[in-house]
Amino acid sequence: MVELFQKGGYVMYPLLVCSVIALTFSIERLSFWIKEKRARNTKLLIDIMKVAETGQYDNALRLGSKSKDHVIRVICNGLAHIEFSMINALEMAAGDEISRMKRGLVVLDTIITMAPLLGILGTVIGIIQSFDMLGQMGIEDPKAVTVGIAQALITTAAGLTIALATLVPYNYFVSCVEKATRNLEKYTTSLEILYQKKTYK
Repeated sequence: MVELFQKGGYVMYPLLVCSVIALTFSIERLSFWIKEKRARNTKLLIDIMKVAETGQYDNALRLGSKSKDHVIRVICNGLAHIEFSMINALEMAAGDEISRMKRGLVVLDTIITMAPLLGILGTVIGIIQSFDMLGQMGIEDPKAVTVGIAQALITTAAGLTIALATLVPYNYFVSCVEKATRNLEKYTTSLEILYQKKTYK
C-alpha cells in the first residue's frame, strides 16, 4: 500500500487529505444520526399533539420542553408562539433543525466530485512525464514509458475509490435528511390544522 502511494506521485497527498476528511465527516454524521434516532420519542410527540388538540397549549409546551427530539423541539417552538406568528416560528425552527442535519454534506459532496478529478489530474501529469521521457529516450526503451503510464493510473484508481467510498454514506445521510424533513412537515402541518380548527370553531 505504501509502495503504491509513493508510486502515485505528489497528487496522492491531496487525495489522502480528501480520504481523511471524508472519513472524519462520515463518522461524525453517523454519530449524529444515531443520537438523533435515540432521542426520538414518538409516544411523547403524540401525547403533545393530543393535548394541543384540546387547546391546552401551555400544558403541551410543558410536556415537550425538556425533550431532545428534534420534531418535538420544533413543535414546542410553534406552541411558544401560538398566539402570534406560529407558522413563521415553526418554519424558522424547522429550518434550523434541517440546517443542523445537513451540516457536512457539502464537504462530502465536494470530495465525491473532487477526488476523481484529482486522480485524473495525477494521471495526466504522469502521462505527460512518460511522453516526455519517450521523447528524450526514443523508442529503444518502451518499457520505461509503459511503467510510467501504469504508475500514473494509480491516482485515478485512488480518486475513484475515495469517491465511491464516500458516495454510500453521503446518499444515506441525504436520505435521512429527506425523511426527517417529511416528518417535520407532517407534524408542523398537523399543529397548524389543529390550531385553525380551534380558532374557527
